Amino acid sequence: MARYSGPECRICRRENVKLFLKGNKCTTDKCAFERRSYAPGQHKDRRSKISDYGKQLREKQKLRRIYGLLERQFRNYYEAASRKPGVTGEIMLQYLERRLDNVVYRMGLAVNRLTSRQLVNHGHLLVNGRKVDIPSYQVKVGDRISVRPKSKEAKPIKLAVETFARRGGVPSWLEVNHEDLSGVFKSIPSRQEMDLTIQEQLIVELYSK
Repeated sequence: MARYSGPECRICRRENVKLFLKGNKCTTDKCAFERRSYAPGQHKDRRSKISDYGKQLREKQKLRRIYGLLERQFRNYYEAASRKPGVTGEIMLQYLERRLDNVVYRMGLAVNRLTSRQLVNHGHLLVNGRKVDIPSYQVKVGDRISVRPKSKEAKPIKLAVETFARRGGVPSWLEVNHEDLSGVFKSIPSRQEMDLTIQEQLIVELYSK
């Protein structure tokens, strides 16, 4: 599947918010967004008034880029959420948070979601003792996620665990043991338990037109 391969810091500057796409670099003074918080391009200082549609579009692009998804895959999550009873925006976010690559990132086993996706793709992660190499796999309550024994000395994983404190703590809906590189998905997170500065209702309004 095609993926964006350009400079990640440019995305943060375009969305005018830090999306933590570069892992540990985002927590240092080398962060490009901190040094150049204006929009990229020739007319970087010109920020015109944005329309309602523009606000909805930017919010959708921001969330899509946080999780590193293409448009079709992202829209599929919205459509699946819209068929479920409940608040569509919150259900959509829960689907995104339950992706295996995101759970591995939230556990602190990868410095960013891109690295987490690569770890899953390469078969370094186990779910309930069985190898799962599908990043979009929906983790269920009670699932145990662990690093394959042969992969516990992998440099990306060791670096992530060593620097995890910079990125905050473990979410309340996860139980993690960094000593044996494993964790349990305790519950589906509520909206209050997700540290996302996203107005998901704007995305629902955009797609429901």
